[in-house]
Amino acid sequence: MHSYFWLLIGRWEATEVDEAALGDSAADKLGVRASDTFVLTPTPQPKDDFQEELVIRPLHSGDIYASFQFRTLWETDFMRENKVSHYRLFPKSLGQVISKFSVRELHISFTQGYWRTMQWGQPFLPSPPGAELWVWFQDSVTDVDAAWKELTNVLSGIFCASLNFIDSTNTVQPSASFKPLGIVNETDHRFLRYATLPREIVCTENLTPWKKLLPCGSKAGLAVLLKSEKLFHSSFFSQTVHIRPVCQDRECKTTSWELRQTLNVVFDLHTSGQGKREWSLFKMFSRTLTEACPLASSSKIYIDVTDNPQEEYFELSPATPLLSQAVVLGDRRTFSVYDLTQQVTFGTVRSLNLLIRWKSTEGDMLRPLLHAERYVAGYGLQTGEIHTVMYNNHPFRSFPVLLLDSVPWYLRLYIHTLTVTSKGKDNTPSYIHYQPSKDRMRPHLLEMLVQLPPHSVTEVTVQFERALLKWTEYTPDPNHGFYVGSSVISALVPSSVAMDTNITQEQPLFSSFFPCKEESSYFVRVYTEPLLVNLPTPDFSMPYNVICLTCTVVAVGYGSLYNLLTRSFQIEEPNPRLAKKIANFIRRIRGVPLLS
Repeated sequence: MHSYFWLLIGRWEATEVDEAALGDSAADKLGVRASDTFVLTPTPQPKDDFQEELVIRPLHSGDIYASFQFRTLWETDFMRENKVSHYRLFPKSLGQVISKFSVRELHISFTQGYWRTMQWGQPFLPSPPGAELWVWFQDSVTDVDAAWKELTNVLSGIFCASLNFIDSTNTVQPSASFKPLGIVNETDHRFLRYATLPREIVCTENLTPWKKLLPCGSKAGLAVLLKSEKLFHSSFFSQTVHIRPVCQDRECKTTSWELRQTLNVVFDLHTSGQGKREWSLFKMFSRTLTEACPLASSSKIYIDVTDNPQEEYFELSPATPLLSQAVVLGDRRTFSVYDLTQQVTFGTVRSLNLLIRWKSTEGDMLRPLLHAERYVAGYGLQTGEIHTVMYNNHPFRSFPVLLLDSVPWYLRLYIHTLTVTSKGKDNTPSYIHYQPSKDRMRPHLLEMLVQLPPHSVTEVTVQFERALLKWTEYTPDPNHGFYVGSSVISALVPSSVAMDTNITQEQPLFSSFFPCKEESSYFVRVYTEPLLVNLPTPDFSMPYNVICLTCTVVAVGYGSLYNLLTRSFQIEEPNPRLAKKIANFIRRIRGVPLLS
């Protein structure tokens, strides 16, 4: 046979078919002639792209903030195609989850520690302590609750986390918060689910599957710096996964699925054991960089030098002539850029170890425009009061914020005691949505839209009553307390510079996550501290004492009675032979004649 059908890179190509080789009968059946030539239409393969970035921001406190950004773009559609079988850069495990459960957007985070906004400023991507999961489903899903339950179990296995503890008692359906961050066709909140596990502990077993989702894993590129013993010996650690559909062009004619993996860590100057204010890649991660990920189209390191234009505060080594400016959180920042795809970046030693050496500790950090706190007030174990305090530090601009509170059912809110005050005066919310809880079925959900006056402190208070749980509902350490998830505050904060609304323009990954629709403001999400509430707790040592006493009484009383009822008594006569032997022994000692 002079011609063949063969497969090359997912494309079928047919050349000349030799009628003589096939035989007359075969050629007639195929309906071809020897001179015919077939060219099948090539099937275009989905385009994918991978980028990685590391942003390092020296903090005025001497700490250092490092943010890893990994983005995988895949030009495919899980919803329209029946089955996607070819995976190159996009992880297959997540692709199958999107396809099976008809997920439109998925956002999950695991955080250890609390982000100190007043000391460190705003993070690039906020996340609450513990685990957070919120998902938008496609409108084709008929039973959202069943899909949500099964999805949490699957994600629990993928990330080795306790997401299987998410159920109806800690899941809410927000009515205004958590809008889609990708392509928005409709926003029917019936297909949205949100849940948190504030007590979730993040450790190495959560980091390992997260790194395996990267195209290069932890073998090459920036991911080689992700050493678990260094990352978890820090003041703050957070890893997230975000999946959403995005536009490839301004007209949104071409869409892609975006997988955004971020990892944020703050290294403390004192806990790191360093005696001087000096940081380097090796001191932070115990490793240096030798190459970029071979599958990455872009691999860069950004060092924030906005507050250090003349190197009066710290010195950066090795120096780089590349500078870049980006609008981040409403402020124009300047970064020194190291391109890892260029061999000149690594120098002659084929290794890159960035060094930041502080010269001066002076300088003031700009206070964030929006900040929030939350705490529990009251005394005793019957009633209490939740206080949520929001700060607007803008000198002359007021702006609205959307507050979301999810409170467990065992804290019974008195919604008629809800008060909102600003500068000592009542501040009436323009929108309130409240869904009361049901015991052992669903939590409280409170959403409100509040206008924050300029340079003001707004306080939201509500009273509650503690419920008495069943003895089987207490945790193994009930006296430690019960956690209540963080409040979520979403707002469009006034920007000091014009924001870029072109979502398709090439931008650093850390500055292009939240879509911007207005040039005068930017979106920010703030999480408060989780609450630790004590509930009325019975003395669990008393059942132990009762069990011990009961077992003792049963053992002594019943055991003695049982012996009396079941034991048989018999009178035994003494053995005459033994008595005779004893008597003869005594007689022999006395010299008396023995008994016969």
